[in-house]
Amino acid sequence: MNNNLSSLRVRDIGEQGLLERLQRFCPPDIIGDDAAVLETLPNQSLIVTTDMLVDGVHFSDLTTSPEDAGWRAAAANLSDLAAMGATPMGITVGLGLPPDVTVSWVERLYQGMTECLSKYHIPIVGGDIVRSPITTLAITAFGQANPNFIIRRATAQLEDVIVVTGTHGGSRVGLELLLHPHIGQHLKPEQKQALITTHQRPNPRLDVLPILWEIVESQSKIQNLKSKITVAGMDSSDGLADAILQICRASNVGAIIESSKIPLPSAFEEWLTPEKSLEYALYGGEDFELVLCLPPKPALALVQQLGTSAAIIGTITPEPTVILHHEKTEIPDQVLSLSQGFQHFSQ
Repeated sequence: MNNNLSSLRVRDIGEQGLLERLQRFCPPDIIGDDAAVLETLPNQSLIVTTDMLVDGVHFSDLTTSPEDAGWRAAAANLSDLAAMGATPMGITVGLGLPPDVTVSWVERLYQGMTECLSKYHIPIVGGDIVRSPITTLAITAFGQANPNFIIRRATAQLEDVIVVTGTHGGSRVGLELLLHPHIGQHLKPEQKQALITTHQRPNPRLDVLPILWEIVESQSKIQNLKSKITVAGMDSSDGLADAILQICRASNVGAIIESSKIPLPSAFEEWLTPEKSLEYALYGGEDFELVLCLPPKPALALVQQLGTSAAIIGTITPEPTVILHHEKTEIPDQVLSLSQGFQHFSQ
């Protein structure tokens, strides 16, 4: 890269100059007005989500390149849409920047976003840029969904089982390896890199939705149900325990989780104690898998189609508590709570 360009600062070109550079990441027929006009199909619901990332809280130059920060920011919002059962349509980007941030850093951030979005043919359709003492990234993502196929937290029902679409704990361990490289000396290089990639470049589980809805429709017909099978759920971006607790609280139910059923990265077996593995899986966060509650038959069909990383890990119960049950009888059951995971503004 030309040294003059790489040292160019945001303050050197101003807001409009930066916007001109960033518009090439967006479709030219959408950018230019005060707002983007997005057409939806008849009988579709518009789904909108916003996620904010702050330097030093969600990403750091110590562990995350600008491209990876951009990828993770886009993936987090797409994961929210997947958790609602929505098909993404586009995103807008709100960016708060200190004036001494280099222009190349910002462009690399956008490059990472577009690398993630291009996998799903999703455009950046606008946004805003402001001066800020801390680099801050706020993304709003838009999606559409059939009103009859929207996943909500408040619809879990008694005797539903709980499905996770993949392994948990890998992202947190990937972060630990980036912060403390020496701790992974016993891992094979490919295992270490796989865990780091899980943290830096997560994949939103949009691939689950067509499989899920096909199974739901098929099972509804087979069972001759008068109404479609209801699916409750959310993603596990704030941790597996958090997701289950949030669903149960919204649905006024409880759950029993079988600790031995929670799928973990294979590298954990050779490296971490069972207690530490479980801690990372429950509270590590940023795995961006889906946590779904649905009846046993379609749940089993879903797990079988998704493969070995998906699993049924528990059952919805009437009691308003979430219990972690251990296969070994000498280990007492645990009551899970939101206070045990990461919370913004907590001490």
